[in-house]
Formats: sequence, C-alpha cells, structure tokens
Amino acid sequence: MPNAILDPTGGAGRAPAAEQGQTGGLALAPRRRGLTGAKVGLLVNTKQNADIFLEEVGKLLVEQHGAAGILARTKSAFAQPAPECLLKELTAECDVVVTGIGDCGSCSASAVADGVALETRGTPAAVICSDAFTGSADAIAGLHGAPGYQYATTPHPVAVLRPAQVRERAGAVLPDVVALLTDPR
Repeated sequence: MPNAILDPTGGAGRAPAAEQGQTGGLALAPRRRGLTGAKVGLLVNTKQNADIFLEEVGKLLVEQHGAAGILARTKSAFAQPAPECLLKELTAECDVVVTGIGDCGSCSASAVADGVALETRGTPAAVICSDAFTGSADAIAGLHGAPGYQYATTPHPVAVLRPAQVRERAGAVLPDVVALLTDPR
C-alpha cells in the first residue's frame, strides 16, 4: 500500500476503565478500601520535577487520606524499568506505590512497565504520565500483557514548570491517584 502511514503504537489508544480488577490479561493487585494507615511508596524516575511532583502527592496522601508514611526511592534511569532489587524493596515495605512522572515517550513507557511489575507482585500501583505520551504508555502496557492498564495523566509538560506549578499539578491529579490505588466498595 503506497504512501500508507503506519501507527507505531500498533493502534493502541486509551482503553475504557478496567472492570472487576482485570486489565487485559493482567489481574490487578487487590485494592485497599482507603489509604488510612497505608505506607506509600514513591518511585521517582529522575525526570526534571518528578521528585517535587511525587513528594507533593505523598504529602497530600498523608494529610488528606490518612496514609501512615512515605518511602521514597529513585530509579537510576528514567527510560529503564526499575531494577528487581528496588521492586522487591517497595513491595516488601509498602502497601501501595505511586510512580512517575512519565513526561516523555521512554519514561512514560518505563513508568507503566514499573506499574505493571508492581501489580504482578501484588502491590497496587498508580502511574502518572503527562497526557502527550498516552500512546507510548498504552503500547508498553499491551506489550507487558496489560492492554487497557489504567494510569493517571497530567497536562504536558511537567519538566519545565516552576515548583509551585508542579505542586499544583500534583494536587490536581490526586483524586485519580487515589482512585487507582483504592476500591471503596
């Protein structure tokens, strides 16, 4: 077919919300009723402003949702999945994990890969990506056996924002993060 344009994501698009704890072939980790008393892991990916963004999310989860504490860890490379030792520590020490921020194609993909890896180890995860990179995030979810994997989005870009703007964005995405980590039923 001459002059055809191929979709590099394989047609991946934002899928409808996962139902009954399943995302494609992946069974999600069991959700908590709420975050009261939960230890929250923050998996920072080294992107500019990711630390400020996730620190604010963690602070708000403690202040507004009763989380018991925060364990923050940083990956060495934003474009690579978290190493096994880091995943083991987070799943052993934390009740839930928030990771990101996916603010480019490769870091969005690796953030989703980290979320799927945490879920398969039994720990609920909330991945945060900027809205410009849902295609790569969705594609990697499908490649990891989790088509339709749900994550939170924030407007792009994040890396160029001032700290006050980053904190504002973190507050705006907080309801989505809580929804990804809990099942209030």
